[in-house]
Formats: sequence, structure tokens, C-alpha cells
Amino acid sequence: MRLPVLIPLALLSGTMLVPAAQAEPPQRITNLVVFGDDPCPTGEGDEIVVCARRPESERYRIPKKLREKPAVAGGPGWGSQVATMEQTQRQNLPGSCSAIGSGGFTGCTAKMLEQWFAERRMQQSKGEP
Repeated sequence: MRLPVLIPLALLSGTMLVPAAQAEPPQRITNLVVFGDDPCPTGEGDEIVVCARRPESERYRIPKKLREKPAVAGGPGWGSQVATMEQTQRQNLPGSCSAIGSGGFTGCTAKMLEQWFAERRMQQSKGEP
């Protein structure tokens, strides 16, 4: 029962391999970029010519891959890194009015006085800042 099934499969696979083995790849393939209305050259004999068409304005330009500036290596500058560190550490410094850190409470009186003076100026200017 298996023999009748195997014979057609062998014949089918054999007939499919013969045409694929007879087809030979072309001897030469050429890829070109043509600009504007320039004609695409024709292949000679077994040669395949593939053309990509670009606008005439791109003819003498540097290719797009080379025009783009590379990303800056090394990350942000040291000045911005220092400013970020100072900003994040400000709550731990004396004069910050914070419960964090050894000297954080020292700025609470100064903040209350700033708020009091701001409210007093608002009352004197009748609501206009």
C-alpha cells in the first residue's frame, strides 16, 4: 500500500527538479542609478540591468546616507550634568526647607518670610502682582 503512494511522489519531485536545474542564472547583473531623463542602458545578451531613477536635482549631491550628521558620542556635556546633579541634590542642602538631610530645616524660616512678604505686597497693590 505504501509503494503506490511513494512512486508518484518520487516522479513528482523528480520532474520538479529537472526544470530548476536547467535554468542557469544570468552571467552578469548590473545595478545603476540614473538621474532625470537619462536612459537606462540595455543589457547585452544574458546581462540584467536594474535602474533606479532619481530626480535631476539629486545628480551632484552627496548621497543621503553621508549627508546626515552622526549622533553625538559621549552623551550630554559636563555642564548640563553638573546642573542636573545640583538640581537633584538641592533638597539635601542647607537652606532648602526639607525633612531630608541634616541641614534641610534651616531654610524653612526664610521660605515663610518670603511668603509673608509676597502676601503683604499683594495686599498693598490691591491684588495686582
